[in-house]
Amino acid sequence: MIDQDLGITGRSPEIERLRAVIKQVAPTDISVLIVGESGTGKELVAHAIHALSHRRDKPLVVVNCGAIPEGILESELFGHEKGAFTGAIGARKGYFELADTGTIFLDEIGEMPLGTQVKLLRVLEGKAFMKVGGTKPQHVDVRVIAATNKDLEQAVKAGEFREDLYYRLNAVNIKMPRLRERREDIRLLARQFADEFCKQHHIEFEGFTEEAFRMMEEYPWPGNVRELKNLVESIVVLEKGKKVDEYTLSKYLKMPAPFERNLPVPTHRTSEQVERELLYHALMDLKSEIAKLREDIYHVIYSESRPRPLPYYSEVVPSSEATPVQDHDHEEFDFKDKTLVEVERYMIDQALKNFDGSKRKAAKSLGISERTLYRKIKEYGLPY
Repeated sequence: MIDQDLGITGRSPEIERLRAVIKQVAPTDISVLIVGESGTGKELVAHAIHALSHRRDKPLVVVNCGAIPEGILESELFGHEKGAFTGAIGARKGYFELADTGTIFLDEIGEMPLGTQVKLLRVLEGKAFMKVGGTKPQHVDVRVIAATNKDLEQAVKAGEFREDLYYRLNAVNIKMPRLRERREDIRLLARQFADEFCKQHHIEFEGFTEEAFRMMEEYPWPGNVRELKNLVESIVVLEKGKKVDEYTLSKYLKMPAPFERNLPVPTHRTSEQVERELLYHALMDLKSEIAKLREDIYHVIYSESRPRPLPYYSEVVPSSEATPVQDHDHEEFDFKDKTLVEVERYMIDQALKNFDGSKRKAAKSLGISERTLYRKIKEYGLPY
């Protein structure tokens, strides 16, 4: 769902909690610190807070502290008087003065130099600032919302961020969820981005298949919502008029290699369960590419008049290191109705057949270690 008041898309518990916090803090003038990875939508939250506040009809000034050179940041924020420095041919208003009676959003606050942090603290505490080259303080009524993708607590310990400013900004802390923590929102977001882009540019687009959406939901999205938006817009432009399936999507979305998933992350599962899950994902990643390859091969070998078997099953792709010694006749295997254990046993058996029992080559093609393969052979009672 799209909240009409906030413009935030999602139905996950994380997004519901985010909406609730925004609605609680928006009517007040309390300072807010929004933290989260790049691309999670921190600026969107700042806009939502301002839109629901009593300042909604006043200015919202957005400042990217990391994009302004250190030497001129103070002048940009607080303005300067004529002759304050070389090139100051006239007085100039700063962002705080422009945001008077409204809201100022300081993005990438963690990049702000210590000297400028002192002046920002004075604005927060005394509602006044001094222009560069000025002689008297200027009072403003501004609500401050800040955002960062840095760990400011660590920055405070390292002496890179003022502790007093951190606590002043951190009156309310809003933590943005990563897209991989709210996978149930991916379809909603992808559809929304596609619809908005198509309407804006008058493009016909047939949408995504179920398999394509599943592929999106499995992807880790290191660039978060921004990465998803960019991907969808690229596909809409380059694949206009088409229904995008997993084969087409794979040209734009590169799934992590199996070995990249084997990271030291906290888990409550046993080592066998983790290994089995890693193997399953590796096999499923291969499935779409193999099915397409099989279809292409049949297209070359058989005439169009002969019926071609549907690619409901796939075989293990050998690694580039070696070629299978012979082609074995495989029984059709319907992945849809099989358990994870059955899929795993089948794929291991086929890999070993493809490489004439070579465990080293079979393990490499499956993306697992030989030690794991030996254990699986014993576990499933395979004759190798």
